[in-house]
Amino acid sequence: MIAIIDYGMGNLRSVQKAFEFIGSKAVVTNNRKIISNSSLIVLPGVGSFAAAMSNLKKLNLIGTIKEGIADGKPYLGLCLGLQMLFERSEEGHCKGFGVLRGEVKKFPNIYGLKVPHMGWNDITIKRKNSNLKGIRDGTFFYFVHSYYVKPMDSEISVATCNYGMEFAACLGKGNVFATQFHPEKSQDAGLQILKNWIS
Repeated sequence: MIAIIDYGMGNLRSVQKAFEFIGSKAVVTNNRKIISNSSLIVLPGVGSFAAAMSNLKKLNLIGTIKEGIADGKPYLGLCLGLQMLFERSEEGHCKGFGVLRGEVKKFPNIYGLKVPHMGWNDITIKRKNSNLKGIRDGTFFYFVHSYYVKPMDSEISVATCNYGMEFAACLGKGNVFATQFHPEKSQDAGLQILKNWIS
């Protein structure tokens, strides 16, 4: 069973519907027992890093998520669910899970580009990853974010995007895979990534 973690933020139903569309059962839940007993964990999110961490803390879910990752359970982070994997964020000067080393930084206002970065943009694939099977270099995905991740280990970045500067669009390390874009809003290419992750 796929557990989509409900912490009061993000387009949870859209994510659930995307999994249902590809024929996979996914439950939206904040029940620690259900999450612990699930075979796969999805952490989506839209909004403030600090508020998201605060909500997860109130629900006592941070330990449950980190334990699942440590036990080797497949984890899929979407947008904010990618950012919270890191040690800290400039947004609210808040600590994250610390599963991955690095930080979350705000896009600088020096390129004459609007922040947030919102809309369709193409990715550049840097490394092979089974979750990107069938995805071609230059494929467009849907982004909505004002912050980007800066990993300490550049090897975990499997695809990048350019928005005045290059930033990590997809990360992969062991049982952890995460995207800065929204697969559930990215039509066929996004659904392909969800299919790949499940398989």
